[in-house]
Amino acid sequence: MKRKRIMTRALSMRCTLAICIVLSWVGLAISQGTGSIREDEYYSITTFETPPGAVLEIGAMQWMSDGRLAVATRRGEIWMVRDPLAPQVKASQFVRFAHGLHEPLGLAEKDGWLYVTQRSDVSRLRDRDADGVADDFEVVADGWEINGDYHEYAFGSKFDRDGNLWVALCLTGSFGSDVPFRGWALRVTEDGETIPTTYGLRSPGGIGFNAKGDVFYTDNQGPWNGTCGLKQLVPGKFVGHPGGNKWIRDAKPFQGVTPVQPLDNSRMAIEAAKHQDLVPTAVLFPYNKMGQSASGIVCDKSGGKWGPFVDQLFVGDQTHSTLMRVDLEVVDGVYQGACFPFRGGFGSGVVGMEMGPNGSVFVGGTNRGWGSRGPKDFALERLDWTGKTPFEIKTMRLTPQGFKLEFTEPVDPVAAGDLSQYAMETYTYIYREQYGSPEVDHTKPTLSAVRVSADGKEVELDVEGLQIGHVHELRIGAAMRSAAGKPLLHREAYYTLNRRK
Repeated sequence: MKRKRIMTRALSMRCTLAICIVLSWVGLAISQGTGSIREDEYYSITTFETPPGAVLEIGAMQWMSDGRLAVATRRGEIWMVRDPLAPQVKASQFVRFAHGLHEPLGLAEKDGWLYVTQRSDVSRLRDRDADGVADDFEVVADGWEINGDYHEYAFGSKFDRDGNLWVALCLTGSFGSDVPFRGWALRVTEDGETIPTTYGLRSPGGIGFNAKGDVFYTDNQGPWNGTCGLKQLVPGKFVGHPGGNKWIRDAKPFQGVTPVQPLDNSRMAIEAAKHQDLVPTAVLFPYNKMGQSASGIVCDKSGGKWGPFVDQLFVGDQTHSTLMRVDLEVVDGVYQGACFPFRGGFGSGVVGMEMGPNGSVFVGGTNRGWGSRGPKDFALERLDWTGKTPFEIKTMRLTPQGFKLEFTEPVDPVAAGDLSQYAMETYTYIYREQYGSPEVDHTKPTLSAVRVSADGKEVELDVEGLQIGHVHELRIGAAMRSAAGKPLLHREAYYTLNRRK
């Protein structure tokens, strides 16, 4: 009887904890404007009905030239979805195109072939007899190795401006590099050559291009990554984790290069100043505030079909089941910029993303392995712009005096001109071998002046005390309104400062 009471008490504690977690998620979503009640007015989610028995843990997607949507799953299948822009997508619109692959996490189409990045290689598939099922399977490149570890993911890009595919390889077990070229980014050329290109990756969650065609990937919190971040992949450079350094000896483009070995318990800005080959993280995603597992990347190249954020990047988060928005700029030859909350409420953990020609964004995901706020085991959804423009901070850019904010709509000049409506703090993360980092080195910059442009679209803030290598967290007060009286949908922005003007 005593044992039964103890078990009942433990179960009650677990249930109470679960309820508290759910309530905290709901409260967080409402307070940050990430709940579907407000965001759905501007960007609506349509959930696809999936075939019975199919487990669509989606890792990658590709809009096909014939209007179908190719969907790759972690179970090694590829499905084709007919008419994916229909108001409601039914299970009958899915046809299995291929199976037996090894956890594909990259899709790209070219010359009638569907290129697939899976754990062991880049292959290409073709439906030769037009019956909807792949007939030809060809290995294009396999210039890296696997040893069976659960974590040896391989994320593949679309084709770059030179016709190459990029492959971002996770470390073995997320800590080491047991086989070549774990912890590296490779390029696969049109003729199948594999070129080791950038080293220092830890645990990629997605890879993609910005509007200029430069390639970025998301890396996740862990050793040598105090928090998740968006990093540029620059040929010949190092992006932070030394686990794969030993393979420099086998990388022809790196012959004679001494790998970067950062000092433990330092700061990335300090190490980047010492090592010119270390590319600092372009945008740090403050842990838990902006997610916990950064994933897929998509660039809004719709020309305005998807709203006011043309050419910006959208980054998924698997744990929070959200999309973040990223505005980048180049200062002194280095990428940096701001991230903003954008859209929550997805059915599962966001992983794969793809933009259709009409501007719709397809979002696929899974909760396997790490769990997610989205309650479903997997989901395939479409995010559509409703045509209404949200009142948001559109961009946050560095100036010699501080920052310039551009808004999606003209601001109320009285509210926007009130300096008390703006608050800022800065912090960074320890650059160390130990897993993750708390926020450290907090400062409180002084906001000394605010100026509103004549058209009401821009606000300049004079800031004293900017910090190299820090996240500059900006919060805007609830009194801020547009000229039409609308409140800000999201009142937070997080700018990573790598260089000063």
